[in-house]
Amino acid sequence: MAEQFATAQGLVLEVVDYQKTPLSLAQLSTLQDQLDVPVREIVRNNEPEYRELSLADADDATLLAAIADHPKLLQRPIVVYRGKAMVGRPPERLASLLQTA
Repeated sequence: MAEQFATAQGLVLEVVDYQKTPLSLAQLSTLQDQLDVPVREIVRNNEPEYRELSLADADDATLLAAIADHPKLLQRPIVVYRGKAMVGRPPERLASLLQTA
C-alpha cells in the first residue's frame, strides 16, 4: 500500500524487508529518532513474541533490543524520506511526510 501511494505521488521507494535483513540495534535507534515517537508505538504488541518476552512493562532499551532480536515486532511498513520516518498505515498518513517532495 505504501508503495502504491508513493508511486501515485511519482516517488520511488527503496523497500527493505527487515524480516529478511534485520536492522541492527544502532539502525533501530536511528530509525526511532527519525520516527520521533515513543519506542512503544513502533512495537507490534499483538505478536506472540511480545507476550513471551514479557514486554508490556519493558523500557525503551529492552524494547529496541527485542525488536533487533525479533524483527517481526517492528511495526510495518515504515517509510523513511528526507531524514524523517513514519509508520505507513494507513497509507494516506504518508501524505504529510511526502508532501515536501
